[in-house]
Parts: sequence; C-alpha cells; structure tokens
Amino acid sequence: MSNKLFKLFSICFLFLSTNLFSQTIDTKTNGEKFEPLWSKGVGAGRANEGLRAGWLDQLQTVKTNCGFEYVRFHGLFHDDMFPYFEKNDGKAVYNWQYIDELFDRMLDMGVKPFVELAFFPTGIARTDSKTQFWWKANISPDTSKFNKWHDLVKAFTQHITERYGEKEILTWYFEVWNEPNLSIGFFDGDKSAYFRLYKESALAVKSVNKNYKIGGPATSNFIADNRYEGERYDNKKSIFWNKDLINTKEWKSPWMEEFLAYCTKEKLPVDFVSTHPYPTDYAFDVETGRGKGAARYVNSTNDDLKWLKKTVANSNYPNAEIHLTEWSTSPSSRDHIHDVLPAAAFIIKANLDCIGLANSLMYWTFTDIFEEKGGGENIFHGGFGMINFQGIVKPSYHAYRMLHQLGDEKLSYTNNLFVSRNSQTQKITALAYNYPKEFESKVPESSDAGLYMKASSRELNFTLKNLEPNAFFELEILDNNDGNVMTAYKEMGSPHSPTRAETQFLKDKANQTLKITARANADGVLNIKRTLTPWECVLIREL
Repeated sequence: MSNKLFKLFSICFLFLSTNLFSQTIDTKTNGEKFEPLWSKGVGAGRANEGLRAGWLDQLQTVKTNCGFEYVRFHGLFHDDMFPYFEKNDGKAVYNWQYIDELFDRMLDMGVKPFVELAFFPTGIARTDSKTQFWWKANISPDTSKFNKWHDLVKAFTQHITERYGEKEILTWYFEVWNEPNLSIGFFDGDKSAYFRLYKESALAVKSVNKNYKIGGPATSNFIADNRYEGERYDNKKSIFWNKDLINTKEWKSPWMEEFLAYCTKEKLPVDFVSTHPYPTDYAFDVETGRGKGAARYVNSTNDDLKWLKKTVANSNYPNAEIHLTEWSTSPSSRDHIHDVLPAAAFIIKANLDCIGLANSLMYWTFTDIFEEKGGGENIFHGGFGMINFQGIVKPSYHAYRMLHQLGDEKLSYTNNLFVSRNSQTQKITALAYNYPKEFESKVPESSDAGLYMKASSRELNFTLKNLEPNAFFELEILDNNDGNVMTAYKEMGSPHSPTRAETQFLKDKANQTLKITARANADGVLNIKRTLTPWECVLIREL
C-alpha cells in the first residue's frame, strides 16, 4: 500500500481500539473570543535588506498566507539607509529616501512597520563607537549628543506623519532600541544611558502626537540570576543552571521592573512593553561556551509571559500592551532546529498556550535574507527565517500558515487539540499537534537531529457534533514526509548549490503538505481518529 493511501485509510474512522482518550466538542457551544498573538507581527534582519526583491517577495508570501500585520527590523537609522548628514557648520540634514522606499512598499502590501528606533548614525554615535554585525551598526551612545538623537527621532516622526497621515501613524508602534541590556552586543552603554535614550525618544515622538505609541525596553532573554541588577552586565553574578534546575527557577525580563520604575519617576509614557523571551539562557553565547547547554523546556514562554503580565499589571502602567518583539526556538542564527519539523510543533504549542498573555509573540524572522553573521554557508544553515534565501519554505512557515487559519473563538483546547470557530462564517477549524513527551523538559537542539524523529507518537481521537449535516472538512498534514523540505533535501544528497531545477523541485516539495477530505454524517457528527507521528501537525478545516 502506498504511503498516501495508508494515510488516507488511517484518517477515515480508523483505529478500532477503544482505549484511546476521546473528547467530544459541541460546535454550537458558546465560544471564547481571543486575540491571535501569532499574527500581529514578525521579525526581519535589517532595514536595508528590505530593499531587495527577494525580501519583498517573501514578505508578500507571509502576509498573504500567515497574515502578519507588522514587521520589525534593525538598522532603520544605520548609515546604509543614509538618514543623517551634517554640514560643515554642524547643521543636521535628514534624508528619508531609503526609508520611504521601504515603508511605501510594505504599506502597499498591507504590512506596517513596527518601528525599532536604532542604531546610531555615525554623526550621532560616540566618535570611537563600537560596532555590531559585519555591517558595523554603531552601538556606542554619546550622551552629549542626545539632543541630536531627540531631533532625529522628532524629524523622522514628523516626516512619516506628513507622508502617511496622522491616522495611519496612530496605528504604528515606536520601540526604543534593541536589546540594550546586552552591553557586549547591542548597546555599549549602561542602564542609565538607555533610560535617558528612552526618555529622549519618548519625548520626541510624543511632541509630534501625544497619542503615538512608544515602548521598551526591548531587552533580551529572561534570566534567573542577578547579572543585570547593576548598570551593566556582571558575569560574576551569572549562574549556569544545569538541566535539573533550569526549569525550576523564576525567570525575569532584564531591566523591566527598573524600566517601569524609572518611567514612573520621570512621568514618561509607556504605551507598551517589549522584551524577547527566547526559551534559552545566554542569548549571546549560544554557539560557543555555556550557552549550548542552557535550553529551557517548552513551557518556558508561557512561564515568562505570566511573569511579565503580572509585573505590568502591578506597575503604574497596567494598561500597557505587551509585545514580545523577538522569539524563536533559540537565539542563534546557526541553529538547525530552525530548518526542521520540530520547530513547527514548538511554534504551534507555545502560541496556543500563550493566548491571552500578550498582544504579540513575534517570530524572529520570516526570511533567511538575514545577515547579522553574514550570509549562510549553504542554503539550509540554521537561519532564523521561516523561508530560506532561495524562497523555499520551512515547517515553521506552515505552522504560522496553519495558525492563521484558526477562527477567532476558542471552543476547546485539550490534549494538544485546539478547536475554534469563525464568528462571521460559523465555520469550524481545529489544529492538532504532537509535541513528544520526551522533549517536554527542553527545546530540541541541533545535536538532537538524529534523535527527535525517534520520539513517541500520540493518539488523536475526537468528535465534533452539531455540525451541518454532511459537512465537508479538509485535513492538512505536516509531518516528516509532507511539507518538511529537509527530507527531500537529504534524499537529494544535500547539494551545496542546487541547480535551478533542483531548487524548483525543493520549492514544490516544501509546499506539498498532505491533504485529505473527511465528511460529517447526516446527523452532523464527525469523528477523527489518527496516530500523530513525532512532531506531526494537522489542520482540520471546515470547507
């Protein structure tokens, strides 16, 4: 029997055993409205990459199929966007041509920028500024030039208001900097310098319109020690929690409590808070050193967001929105777990588990057209993107595409099965996944590549009742052989530089999830029984 015939046979009222956990969902029951935090926004590398045709093509793909409303990226004010010039007399001249080009194209697609105010143009950075990435982002503040930063942010805000209109900009978000707590990475300054930078940015934006949304502190990785309690990162206070303890500690967002206290003291606005809850420790030390052994369990994102939601509720900004402006399975752009099937089940589980805890959980990133470390050595190099450089989609893309098809009312979420209803059409959509129990204690790492497909299966057994008589459903299956491009790539011999024909073949295979139809009976009852293989994800959609 062929593989596809076997799967077709397995879905239509199979598995005669009666000892499976079974649940029945009444599709006419009252639903619970929810906000889809997964489709609010997504990340990208840097602004200048957004001027490329491939980047724009892929953005159109994820906008169409995953529904992302906003895109956040670094380097808006970097020198390669040419926003800032100084004349010999010291007078500043602003140039918005490159930013306009990028924003115009995004808005034409229906995507808004989630504006990250960073990094320093050379004329505003400290003269001996340290830099980050191969493209040399200026990260060293010169506090004597904070007035120039204020003027730049104000001029930028005035310009986009004039270009796109006040009504449009009222829907945007202005986030101050990226991961300033990583003083060895993105901000060569202390905590007080960042707080001052936030103040200048907030005052500049609000001077144009008091209702524009400003937020921060955009810090990286939750921590469970005191390494960030001082003005700068203190390695001596850093604790490496082993696998027996790492999931027993309370993890906190760096600088968050101090940031909220500072803004309260200075009477500054905080319309939203932002931070990056990667499910690991040591965000900037993943590939070498102790970061490799610091993976947390799959529930860590849920734990972190509960802490954050409570912290914000108990602050003087209880109505502030919560945006997680970077998040993924790990903070390394060379982690092959980003390329393979387990990432999809992780994404689906974490997002569904975190409904109601935040306004957004932004995946980092939608594309491998991403050059923080330079270009990848081969077409699948563990890049953050849900689409690779050549436009080949990964399982993570399918995860977001499936999430986007859910309705806006939750009917049930039990035993790795989420059932929803569209309040407009009344159609039912469910999403099931198998996140194997063997991996619940930590996120799979690249080194698990030979192990994660040997994990346990899971039985799916549920009934939908009160459907329309004879209603048709489509089941879409993402598993190791369907929609997982790495299987086809390995069978091809993992060519370093695929030919055009091979690349097209991989594009086609990457999109070939398995689709099967099922039908309710004359009484409006549909029963689904299926064994989910390791990491398998199934979308059940009423047609």
